[in-house]
Amino acid sequence: MELSETDSTNIYAMTHIQHNMATHGSVFFAHRQWAGKGQHGKQWVTEAGQNLIMSAVIDPNPLVHGQQFHLSVIIALACHDFFSHYAGEETSIKWPNDIYWRDRKAGGILIENQLRGHKWQWSVAGIGININQVVFDPALLNPVSLKQITGKSFDPVQLAKELCSYINNRLLQVNRVPFSVLLDAYNNHLFKKGELIHLKKANTRFSCVLKAVNESGELLVENGPTDRFQFGEVSWMIE
Repeated sequence: MELSETDSTNIYAMTHIQHNMATHGSVFFAHRQWAGKGQHGKQWVTEAGQNLIMSAVIDPNPLVHGQQFHLSVIIALACHDFFSHYAGEETSIKWPNDIYWRDRKAGGILIENQLRGHKWQWSVAGIGININQVVFDPALLNPVSLKQITGKSFDPVQLAKELCSYINNRLLQVNRVPFSVLLDAYNNHLFKKGELIHLKKANTRFSCVLKAVNESGELLVENGPTDRFQFGEVSWMIE
């Protein structure tokens, strides 16, 4: 569904789920949103009409409660497949699921899940990717768009349709390959893998070497205060 504007495509999608108005594969694309949602309650700010803003409704079956990171890997890989098709091999996945080009952020993913008891019923994968925008809020540290990378302008609606194909292709792999294969692909594209990174936990900053992400979604490191961190336990210090 193509929307001229909405508060948040994730909110819009969740509302449709709650009213039994969405099915697996329903996608909501907005040319403008004024309350876009990012990780940890942050707002995803984007220029109207210039970028890819969408939320996809996903039936997580055969994944079960406790395997939410599996879906995160699948969606991150699909976004990487899509963006690297245009931007090339310097595209990477920053843990847990941002899309980077070189050292700059091109897109973000926010997956929200609907649970009933221990049954994982639905997921909404919210995706924002910078496409044609070239002027960004100075408060954003390191944004980049596809236009800045390629010098070309694109049709965000058409690109959203292409991204849906990549998502569908990756979802089909759930029944076809072990999760270890998908996780290996994720780690092969991992931002700063094998390099020194700077993290912050509470008020303490430290450096460590990023090794990989494990099947539980933990970040594995060397020479840090511990050898692994859960999502939300640390934040990146991007220079």
